[in-house]
Amino acid sequence: MHYLPYSLALSCLLSLAQDNVLAAPSASASPLPRAIPLVRRAAAQRNASELSSWLSRQKEILEAKYSGSAAQRKRASGFNLLTNQNADSSFYGSIAVGTPAISYDVILDTGSSDLWLAASDGVSTTSDGIPTFDSTASSTFTDLDTTFSISYGSGAARGTLGKDAVQFAGFEVDQQTFGVVTQVSTDLLSAPVSGLMGLGFASIAASGATPFWQTLADNDGTLDSPLMAFQLTRFVDTTTSNALQPGGTFNLGAVNTSLFTGAIDYQDIPSGEEGYWIQELAALTVNGNSVTLDSGSGAYAAIDTGTTLVGGPQDAVSALYAQIEGSAPLTGNEGYWSYPCSTNVNVTMKFGSSSIAWPISNADFLLQQLSQDTCVGAFFALSTAGTSAPPWIVGDTFLKNVYSVFRSSPASVGFATLSAEALAMNGKTGAAPSATVGAVSATVTGSTANSGTDRSSSANGAPPSVGASVYALWAAALVSGLVGGAVML
Repeated sequence: MHYLPYSLALSCLLSLAQDNVLAAPSASASPLPRAIPLVRRAAAQRNASELSSWLSRQKEILEAKYSGSAAQRKRASGFNLLTNQNADSSFYGSIAVGTPAISYDVILDTGSSDLWLAASDGVSTTSDGIPTFDSTASSTFTDLDTTFSISYGSGAARGTLGKDAVQFAGFEVDQQTFGVVTQVSTDLLSAPVSGLMGLGFASIAASGATPFWQTLADNDGTLDSPLMAFQLTRFVDTTTSNALQPGGTFNLGAVNTSLFTGAIDYQDIPSGEEGYWIQELAALTVNGNSVTLDSGSGAYAAIDTGTTLVGGPQDAVSALYAQIEGSAPLTGNEGYWSYPCSTNVNVTMKFGSSSIAWPISNADFLLQQLSQDTCVGAFFALSTAGTSAPPWIVGDTFLKNVYSVFRSSPASVGFATLSAEALAMNGKTGAAPSATVGAVSATVTGSTANSGTDRSSSANGAPPSVGASVYALWAAALVSGLVGGAVML
């Protein structure tokens, strides 16, 4: 393995945290009432002091995030290609908003439930490159005249609530409530991302609005199946990479059988816990040795696509690293551990009553190489005491190793083994998908309680038969190295 200079290694860690800021909101506001490809951005170079800030920020972000409490047509499903940003630091897709519809890139976050976009009258500058939403340009926008705010470990976003037509993965909700953000803390947004789409349940939405996906799932007959699924690519172990890379695929309403093998192992969300996508962490091993875990709610884990790493209780994470010879708490960054890079670390996680122990690759456990001999691990101690958050937050460090499915009825999370086709996309550089306005297969009306310029790229969605065939062509071309760009429908 080639190692990076210490300052560059630290900078890479810092860059990962930047994107997590977007995907870790702990929102508060006056209550109101198909598939997407992902992309990754190359790590920015930073110094050693910035690394320390980054590591601390990771904890703050998660602690802040989890501290808070129609007309229709035939059934359909859709997909959208994802972007992998900053060496697996975050994954985003695209939505289209307003009339005429304009496309935006947004972080896709199963760990929160609010949709928000940066507004043109308060966030963007001429140099930051962040596309912003202009409510005056949409003939269907309604201002709900209600304040909206989301707090982060590193800052906050504030604005008002509105509603408008929103398209995503081949579907449209014509009265979707979302935040129009006019105040954002420094560095909270990073181009080309314009906001965040929460994919959790309505019960944890700060806005009080029903999330886009849940509106579709609750509207009987709209989706083929009430679920969404992710396949995420890995670039963290690639020595040369662009800032943005092909990130995988998001599916809505159906799974993509070409991306996994065998059965999907579904485990129900514990009764009454439908808010975050909760699973009980039943077993954790490192290099074949078991780590002692609490049971019941003490082992609850939020499965969170908007988080890069895996956070857990101090005693359990400490016990994990105790099984790695030569590991030690990272000086100056409480909750993180270093360990010898020469050690091949094999971690497995088992959930619910499942008999399957899902492995995490050594490439994903190795967060960053600090020197020729020292690396930082991707598991860290997270404090959720005094909050409503579960003690474990399981992010992309784990999710890159499985095909993950989030099903609303019955409320459950499923994992499956990635196919050879999916694994072949890891590290395959190419042009990242861009935000898009695509065809709409079905439209529903969102909750009414309390109440531009098109950027071409990958399809925002398509009927199942078309989407599957186009996806197959794109995947084959990407794996063969012929193309890496957008799919047009």
